[in-house]
Amino acid sequence: MQESSCDCGAAKKAAEGPAAGAVRSDLQGLTCGSCINTVETLVGGLDGVASASVALVAGGTSTLSVTGGTRADAVTAAVTAAGYPAAVSAQ
Repeated sequence: MQESSCDCGAAKKAAEGPAAGAVRSDLQGLTCGSCINTVETLVGGLDGVASASVALVAGGTSTLSVTGGTRADAVTAAVTAAGYPAAVSAQ
């Protein structure tokens, strides 16, 4: 069995703020399905989030798309606290 180089961090929930709409973020450091699951579950648990979906780009910048009423800064803070640098790419 091949070892994974994944450094999945412990998910931490960030403080949520008032609703602001859909969010799209660029993510660094995601390397596997477990990373995707961690981010999607974490962000999906934020107040107001209807869905969270990650498009993984191995060795590159992955994209997180979030729908529902949540703030971009709450999504970015949650993902960053989990160990994945994030930057909002569009709203």
